[in-house]
Amino acid sequence: MKLSPAQLAKHLQGNLAPVYVISGDEPLLCQEACDAIRAACRQRDFSERQVFNAEANFDWGLLLEAGASLSLFAEKRLLELRLPSGKPGDKGAAILLEYLQRPPEDTVLLVSLPKLDGSTQKTKWAKALIDGEGAQFIQIWPVDAQQLPQWIRQRLSQAGLAASQDAVDLIAARVEGNLLAAAQEIEKLKLLAEGNQLDAETVQAAVADSARFDVFGLIDATLGGEAAHSLRMLEGLRGEGVEPPVILWALAREIRQLATIAQQYGQGVPLDKAFAQCRPPVWDKRRPLLTRALQRHSGSRWNQLLQDAQLIDAQIKGQAPGDAWNGLARLVLLVAGQRLPLPPG
Repeated sequence: MKLSPAQLAKHLQGNLAPVYVISGDEPLLCQEACDAIRAACRQRDFSERQVFNAEANFDWGLLLEAGASLSLFAEKRLLELRLPSGKPGDKGAAILLEYLQRPPEDTVLLVSLPKLDGSTQKTKWAKALIDGEGAQFIQIWPVDAQQLPQWIRQRLSQAGLAASQDAVDLIAARVEGNLLAAAQEIEKLKLLAEGNQLDAETVQAAVADSARFDVFGLIDATLGGEAAHSLRMLEGLRGEGVEPPVILWALAREIRQLATIAQQYGQGVPLDKAFAQCRPPVWDKRRPLLTRALQRHSGSRWNQLLQDAQLIDAQIKGQAPGDAWNGLARLVLLVAGQRLPLPPG
């Protein structure tokens, strides 16, 4: 049966269900729902935990074996099944149905899924997870732009902080829909706030204190085609002591996503649909920025840039010759559309 995220905390104060399903594409909220279930299990002496990642070539029989076997170390167990694709295949579907028909005693199964599309929700295994008698299905919905300020205000309240509307709006504008970034900003503000009141000036000071040039700003400038500004920001990050792997991770993530979108667009998928199919989906406010970047390079070019990023990763690890900072500067210029890139490090 369905259980809303708001009902989860109260539900976990009572008897635990044999199966919980967390479905959604918002990483922070999905993670926190899973954490709440794990904590409830620990409070009830579920002292053994097994995790199964159901990726390609996963042996689904392991799930049934785990449910049927007696634990040598604990009377109560938590089994976690992570299904990143959201599609178990025929064998996985059959085993899920078999498990759900006879859930083992003193065992909780926690299933993590992305958001299920309409056709998947109509399958027998999905219906059993969503409406089955022993399963609690928690759908995690994304927080849209209109809801974000209220979400931030609630989060601040949970942290013991009250904020002016200007302060809330400033946080919302800074994080651009990234809830994990918002949560991190709020944790930082807890340390910087004097008392429990936040105003826009306090938030501005926290932003300035975090770094004059942040990684997210570098990414946006690079995708926006601001080559010279991007280089200055890169040098600023270097001067702030930010390590190359942090910058490369952020750049590579964007390049990988753009390569995927460019490939789909080249196959005739409308751009809005390609944005929506990304995991997680592209936030509405970022779509114009990514659209400009996509107009700058072809799909094959984005794949080449991804290979350039892999070379920088090897340089960082000492597995390839060259200087990683020079490589990052060259990559930033290439992504920004600079036609005269720096030579490789």
